Amino acid sequence: MSGQMRQAASVQFDRERVVLLGKERHEAVIEDIEGGFAVVIDGQAWPIVSGWVPGQPVWNGTVGGEPVAFQVRPILNGVVLAHAGTSAEVRVYTKREAELAALMPERLEADTGKLLLCPMPGLVKAISVSQGQEVKAGEPLCIVEAMKMENVLRAERDGTISKVHAKEGDSLAVDAVIMEFA
Repeated sequence: MSGQMRQAASVQFDRERVVLLGKERHEAVIEDIEGGFAVVIDGQAWPIVSGWVPGQPVWNGTVGGEPVAFQVRPILNGVVLAHAGTSAEVRVYTKREAELAALMPERLEADTGKLLLCPMPGLVKAISVSQGQEVKAGEPLCIVEAMKMENVLRAERDGTISKVHAKEGDSLAVDAVIMEFA
């Protein structure tokens, strides 16, 4: 392997970036300044000085000469920044990464508001309701045994059972549909 990597060569990162602040897209350029760097976003320069390193939960530093602290929480492909009671999802991409990210389909969460899902893998010990039955909030719906413990699943609100998918003795996986509400 000797001679295949140059010792003196340093990694050069792309200075032109795309910042996604929520759904808003901003063009950004990173410039070196004394003591830190400046981020030029949409033509406006923001001098930034900080000793923060990725992984620390709080970012402390100065932005435009003003002291600032942000709570930093990692999310998929970015972070959530929280400051003064507000928070925002922030993602920073190279221009090519931003082009590719724009092509990715948005993942839509399934509407499970009218379903009773099994909270853990387990065995259905009892079904306490039947199709068409009206239930009140707090009323027991079924019992699922998991790890030798019986878990009573109760109605979160008043409603009517439209369909019961599971029966006593069924072995269910996590998020398996036990019953539907009208």
